[in-house]
Amino acid sequence: MSEQKTGRLYGVGLGPGDPALMTVRAVEIIAEADVIAYHSARHGRSIARSIAAKHIRADHVEEPLVYPVTTETTDHPGGYRGAMEEFYAEAAARLAVHLDAGRTVAVLAEGDPLFYGSYMHMHKRLADRYPTEVIPGVTSVSAAAARLGTPLVEGEEVLTILPGTLPEEELTARLAATDAAVVMKLGRTFPAVRRAFETSGRLPEARYVERATMAGERVGDLAEVDAGSVPYFAVAVLPSRIGAPRPERAPEGGEVTVVGTGPAGPLWLTPETRGALAAADDLVGYTTYLDRVPVRPGQVRHGSDNKVESERAEFALDLARRGRRVAVVSGGDPGVFAMATAVLEVASQDEYAQVPVRVLPGVTAANAAAARAGAPLGHDYAAISLSDRLKPWEVIAERLRAAATADLVLALYNPGSRSRTWQVGKARDLLLEHRSPDTPVVLGRDVGGPAENVRTVRLGDLDPAEVDMRTILLVGSSQTRWVRRGDGRQIVWTPRRYPEG
Repeated sequence: MSEQKTGRLYGVGLGPGDPALMTVRAVEIIAEADVIAYHSARHGRSIARSIAAKHIRADHVEEPLVYPVTTETTDHPGGYRGAMEEFYAEAAARLAVHLDAGRTVAVLAEGDPLFYGSYMHMHKRLADRYPTEVIPGVTSVSAAAARLGTPLVEGEEVLTILPGTLPEEELTARLAATDAAVVMKLGRTFPAVRRAFETSGRLPEARYVERATMAGERVGDLAEVDAGSVPYFAVAVLPSRIGAPRPERAPEGGEVTVVGTGPAGPLWLTPETRGALAAADDLVGYTTYLDRVPVRPGQVRHGSDNKVESERAEFALDLARRGRRVAVVSGGDPGVFAMATAVLEVASQDEYAQVPVRVLPGVTAANAAAARAGAPLGHDYAAISLSDRLKPWEVIAERLRAAATADLVLALYNPGSRSRTWQVGKARDLLLEHRSPDTPVVLGRDVGGPAENVRTVRLGDLDPAEVDMRTILLVGSSQTRWVRRGDGRQIVWTPRRYPEG
């Protein structure tokens, strides 16, 4: 006796709403199916069914899968999530009865079945037990872009899809960091979504599309939308910036933002910094740091040598005074031995008093190297630059002695260069007057970059020839520990508790 064959499960994408945007394959599957299933709220109306209505025959078996709750509260012991999990399990069991009887089941889904679609909950519960095929559909994202008539993303731009149900701060960070975005699931989330656009500085670019391709479609600027009129089937769109006209600003509309790129590449950028870099009309900075920032059409890049900080700051402020939005690009954290001080020093002059200046933090070299080594900065520490280009060596030596006498861990920036080769040796000898030769010293070179090399040596063995401008030194205190773990990796840490007496 042959084993009875089961039916086949189809997840059928119907597109964004216009029945004319259903694919030929979707129409074929509906025609072949024995059972047509679709989700609906308790009022019984199903958008999915309405899209496919003219293809549903009288001899089709219909299985309406009615949600127990949508946005209202529930007295289910497991709360909203528990009620929905129970519903999906029961709905999957109902469909399984048909599949076990050999019937073909088509589950209708607005848009694409696996893109924020309810079908996926059936798929996860049934696809491993029955032959299954998913028919992709045109998403609301594609429909919205088409209705706006503007490119969504172009070239190397990044598109971010976000549910409006995310926490407002998370939405803000992601909107600030991306090139283009679509925020789904508006409705009751719209006020928070709008605030996220505004806080991230992206509201002027944002567009709004409601019920794309459906009756009652509405398109406009997000800033002009009345929050009380926004349905669930609406999206907020940040379209491509490429080719989009940059806003003409009055002179008072310019600003300077000093940003830190961290010690190396894009993994070290904060979302806020990414947003500021993307929004800038002009990028100003040392050429090596500018090279870390992606090239964006429409932006003007002004590279210069590393030793003209004041001139660079004045140039950036002059651009902003003419209405330009300027990002001054710095390595590491701009406020730690970097460009923020130079910009603020020039900005304090009367002629630039009206130019807005912001400083955005970045990961500084000391924190990056410390994280790679373990936690050598786990207690009090001092950051000192060994460069005597802007202060006398006598001042550096006095500060080294004071920090060493206080038993502070030391983060030594700018330890050496081609023109400065003796400072590391002098600093080592001075510290050996106060520290044991066994004191661990972390040498972090090109942290985060392709030539990264982080290792630990004894203070007594520190070789100045192995230190250059791309290296930072972290010198331990009397309490700093240096051990080799079972996996062979050396770690360095400074205990948070300091011994009494």
